[in-house]
Formats: sequence, structure tokens, C-alpha cells
Amino acid sequence: MIEEVKFNGELLGLIIRSNYQKEGISFFTPGDFSQQLGYMNRAKGYVIDPHVHNLVERKVTLTQEVLYIKNGKVRVDFYDDDKNYLESKIVATGDVILLAAGGHGFEMLDDSEIIEIKQGPYCGDEDKVRFKHTPPQINYKEKQ
Repeated sequence: MIEEVKFNGELLGLIIRSNYQKEGISFFTPGDFSQQLGYMNRAKGYVIDPHVHNLVERKVTLTQEVLYIKNGKVRVDFYDDDKNYLESKIVATGDVILLAAGGHGFEMLDDSEIIEIKQGPYCGDEDKVRFKHTPPQINYKEKQ
């Protein structure tokens, strides 16, 4: 299953649930995203030809992150660009989430291991603005 989190027509997040399955190859991101996210389901014996990637200069102006929830359960809070809380989603073991725009925060609902993929190089304090917010209290166990 695929879930989109949108605000005013803009994609803030894309969740690929652990039970997602489809034949072949699918890309979930538009070609102009600086972070490309795809899925492959290939049968035993399928061959992807060896290849190298060409040096192509790219300009990245917005960091987009992909998180793979190796195990655990995490609440992801979504915010607009003005730091206004919008909604929360729960991601759990095996889920993948692309954080494409807006703001976001996290609370670990269980002990969790997360693998993060994003563009580099990391620019330290120039990369993000942190802010405080506590989203509304929701019984997330009932929502899952």
C-alpha cells in the first residue's frame, strides 16, 4: 500500500508500507525530485546489466530524506513551511517513508532502528531550522 501526505496539493511525504508488492519496477517520485524512490520486484535469474553512472552536475536546493524503518514504530509529525502542525502518521517495521517537503518531527513509539538516506554533503546548522511543537495527543494504537 502507498500513502501520500499532501498539503495544498504539495506532496510532503510518501509512505510505502511493508506489505506493498507489485510486479516489475515502479518509481514513486516525479523525475524532478532530487531524491528518487523506486521499487523493484524481479524473479530469480533476472539480470540487471552492469553499468556505471555518468558524471552529471545537479543542483539540489531542498533536502529530501528517505527513512527505512528497520524495526520499531515511529510517529511522523508533518508541518507546513510555516511550522504549523498538519497531521501525524505511524510507520513501522519494514515501512519506507520519503520526506519530500514541509517540516517533520518524530517520536519513537517503540524501540526503533531507522536507516536514513538523504543528499549530501551535510551542511551542519545551515541544513535545517529546529522548532518546538507537541502534536495533539492521539491514541495511536487504535489508529494502526
